[in-house]
Amino acid sequence: MYGQDEPLGESDAFLDFQSRLSRAAPVERPVLLVGERGTGKELAARRLHYLSKRWDGPLISLNCAALSPGVLESELFGHEQGAFTGAARRREGRFEAADGGTFFLDELGQAPLEVQRKILRVVEYGVFERVGGSEPVEVDVRLVAATNADLPALAKAGKFLPDLLDRLTFEVLALPPLRVRRGDVSLLANHFAARMASELDRYVPDFTAAARRALENHDWPGNIRELKNVVERAVYRLDSDEDEIAKVDFDPFDSPWSSRLGSAEGTAVAKPAAVETAGEAAPSFDLPLTEQVASLEARQIAEALRRTQGHQGRAAELLGVGYHQLRRLMKKHEALIEL
Repeated sequence: MYGQDEPLGESDAFLDFQSRLSRAAPVERPVLLVGERGTGKELAARRLHYLSKRWDGPLISLNCAALSPGVLESELFGHEQGAFTGAARRREGRFEAADGGTFFLDELGQAPLEVQRKILRVVEYGVFERVGGSEPVEVDVRLVAATNADLPALAKAGKFLPDLLDRLTFEVLALPPLRVRRGDVSLLANHFAARMASELDRYVPDFTAAARRALENHDWPGNIRELKNVVERAVYRLDSDEDEIAKVDFDPFDSPWSSRLGSAEGTAVAKPAAVETAGEAAPSFDLPLTEQVASLEARQIAEALRRTQGHQGRAAELLGVGYHQLRRLMKKHEALIEL
């Protein structure tokens, strides 16, 4: 669901979510965004703001999970001079900064109960006190909250205020995970590839059919953020003479040598065995030598990829060639390789 500043997609799940978001945007009520990590909750909050009547007001964001309870309270509500050690002067908080606009609170489920109580008062009455102060501060703020936690379960467990949950759930918008937006994967991949190519000042590469199938069949537990990383990594790893992405690496921690590491210190590393052939065939002169060599290389590459479950680093090692040499051979024999 990422564009530069606009969401991107055309699947039914994506369009249905955008339709619900557009309907909720002009209504002056809190909105709760729920979704897995990487689904684009902050981008959805930005769209809610710019489609609302507050579009020309401030849009302020804060991640509740990124701060300790004491710092979080001060960031939200500000503090008075002398409220604590180091408070040399009065400081406005994020709620004051968002006056007349929208305040996006990410990971609200991580906020401690005492902070939730003060947030509830702002939502209900538009009033709070700064830390260390007693003078009421009035603000006009629309709250948009986001979480990937189960807030009703947290409320039952006593870890989230039921009253605050009630006030936030005028509308709950669930962002669709990428695995249910299959039609959008290629669209987003092209978008991220074009942006990365522009950043690297090179031609925009295409994806081979096998690479696109791999992207479409992946479950994307990290959703759009993961897809962005995978595509950008694939683009930047391309050699200067390559114009197609043939391999997408879903796990940057996967080492081509990990399967060869001994279980104990000093254990000898086994030399990979050569790829076995189905048997020695009698020489044939029905095809030119160059075509027979190409066919043999394609069969060996396919068998090595099959044995390594598509891991090109280990396949190259098995074949006794370099990684980039294997990539060039795969490109050269793409039409002959049967996986």
